[in-house]
Amino acid sequence: MASRINAWIEDELAGCRLADERLGRRLSTLLDQMAGAMGDSIPLACQDWADTKAAYRFFANERVSKVDILSGHLDSTRRRVAATSGPILVI
Repeated sequence: MASRINAWIEDELAGCRLADERLGRRLSTLLDQMAGAMGDSIPLACQDWADTKAAYRFFANERVSKVDILSGHLDSTRRRVAATSGPILVI
């Protein structure tokens, strides 16, 4: 299961346009932590103070925007839609 989640995260982040590689690795780590604690708060998902603080610093970083974070997901979504010939449900 963990390898499936990691593969999904890599696919979703492939098109991300973050300022540098370290930010991309931090985003990947955050998604991995949050995937295991869907719906939980950041402190519960991160499980310790150091990881929680790193998450808040990532989201407060001036070099990271919502557009940067979502760019990879939007690219992945476009690829999935283009590969589908049937109806697409948007909920």
